Amino acid sequence: MTPIDIALQSELARLQSAHLLRRLRRIDSPCGPIVSIGGRAVILMASNDYLGLANAPELKRAAIDAIAAYGVGAGAARLISGTQPPHEHLESALALFKGTDAALCFGSGYLANIGLLSALVRSGDLILADRLCHASLFEGCRLSRATLRIYQHADLAQLERLLKRRGRVRRTLIVTDGLFSMDGDLAPLKELVDLGQRYDALLMVDDAHGTGVLGQEGRGSLEACGVERAVPFHMGTLGKALGSSGAYVVGTKALIQLLVNTARPFLFTTAPPAALPAAALTALQLVQQEPVRRSRLWANRERLYTRLCGLGFHLTATVSPILPVLIGDADKALHFSERLLESGVYAPAIRPPTVPRGSSRIRFTVTAAHTPDHLDHVIDACARAGRALRLI
Repeated sequence: MTPIDIALQSELARLQSAHLLRRLRRIDSPCGPIVSIGGRAVILMASNDYLGLANAPELKRAAIDAIAAYGVGAGAARLISGTQPPHEHLESALALFKGTDAALCFGSGYLANIGLLSALVRSGDLILADRLCHASLFEGCRLSRATLRIYQHADLAQLERLLKRRGRVRRTLIVTDGLFSMDGDLAPLKELVDLGQRYDALLMVDDAHGTGVLGQEGRGSLEACGVERAVPFHMGTLGKALGSSGAYVVGTKALIQLLVNTARPFLFTTAPPAALPAAALTALQLVQQEPVRRSRLWANRERLYTRLCGLGFHLTATVSPILPVLIGDADKALHFSERLLESGVYAPAIRPPTVPRGSSRIRFTVTAAHTPDHLDHVIDACARAGRALRLI
């Protein structure tokens, strides 16, 4: 082996000894409540396809029609090779749905967060971010070159102290997830809006896991917390409840125009193929036309949450279809996941650095496509694995 291979093997061995080595697992089927792993049908409990739209025939037809009309690839960035109608149609629909002036789509949530943050702040500005923000938000904060201060999760008192103690800065930005992906809890958005208004700070919300799921109309965490009018812009994704791929930023026309001109992940990335915004547009229509999907999602969530708690598992303070069962030790979490898979349930262990050390967990996510029988099977598998490992 070459010297670099020896060094890389040493690093992999270190990850293995700490029970943190990850491997890709092949799934030979579409995303859905049941997937095929190694020739076996298993219940998938690790998908963010909350409304069961990723394999919906309506989305597939929309994508196929868009491929027939516009081809497979976009050719270049939208400012280079032009913008195709599906992108424009989706952005108009997103702005209308979210009650903003305009919208802009990106290839992924990671890219959207990096692009939005780099457009809003720069060196000489201040960012105050929740400790449990998504990794892409922290990456965007660092790339922006603004000063970054981190406050403990949802700790409003510490955040206010940081706001009071800040020196002279051009702009202050508070950054938070709306619905936190690893704990399933909501940010205190009303209180964050109030602090932002009192201390002249902007609030940026990542609503990746809230869109389509939270709120009476499914508009997300801002609707659920009653602050849509008070938060002039936010981002979200198309690859979770909307069953497609990509992300969006909604806001004022001035903000969207600024992003078109300055957001590097938009400027220097080939546009997503037309099939993806076409599918996402269809999903957005289904969110509004078929609220029964959301009703099924929440009924399934309550069923699984109640029974996991009843078995004696320790869950986070979740208020969403994200149901993390806290285990702590990474090795024990891996063994729990393996026992679940033996029983026909796929829910991988979530370990550091995705979550803080000592808080490894099984992160169950419920969808509208799960049936009561699916969930009963999951509960039985959890009960057997939990007792075998002395977790309950």
